[in-house]
Amino acid sequence: MVDVTLVRYSFEGEKFEIMVKPDPALDFKMGKKKDISAVLVSDEIYTDSGKGTRPSSEKLLKAFKTEDQTEIAQIILEKGDLNLTTDQRRKMVEDKKKQIVTFIAKTYVDPKTHLPHPPLRIEQAMKDGRVSVDPQKNAEEQVKDIVEKLRSIIALKTESLQLEITIPAQFASQSYAVLKSVGSLKSEEWQNNGSLKAILEIPAAARPNVIDRLGSITKGSASVEVVQ
Repeated sequence: MVDVTLVRYSFEGEKFEIMVKPDPALDFKMGKKKDISAVLVSDEIYTDSGKGTRPSSEKLLKAFKTEDQTEIAQIILEKGDLNLTTDQRRKMVEDKKKQIVTFIAKTYVDPKTHLPHPPLRIEQAMKDGRVSVDPQKNAEEQVKDIVEKLRSIIALKTESLQLEITIPAQFASQSYAVLKSVGSLKSEEWQNNGSLKAILEIPAAARPNVIDRLGSITKGSASVEVVQ
């Protein structure tokens, strides 16, 4: 038996449903699959699939400007809400939670130490605070509300740092690409000997990562100082 779930779409109070295969439908929603024929269980459009009721031609034309079933199904699939299976929801929640934890660890610091909280501590705080994650909502959109809930459990603060960085000539060009990708270059001075002096602004939480990356590239020969 084929696994079936629904995609629901509303237009000016009118409700429409299509029956789809769960995993191909999720792949389609996430942009991984383009062939709608592999997603649909049938190309029937319903107002209530449980009762088998279908919309009139007039309602279809008003909502979709067409009566072509496949075209309408594609619009519903693209714009509607996919009813996730239990396994899909669990996996998506876990994936989204990891994204959120990573974002918080990279953006927020403990104001006492000016260092990021370890991801495990953030995860535990989310668990203790019974923080819920929306699997279909962008991670960054959820962070602000989640951080507000976590603040009663762990101290979180956003702050920027300016680092004064000096890189020897032989590592300068490779390091320059990294600096551009991790923060905002406030100034850069290329010395006559080919070395680079730069002022880089970054989220405070990113400092350990920046130091590690520069240390790896320059074999520990880069100088990194916090600008007071």
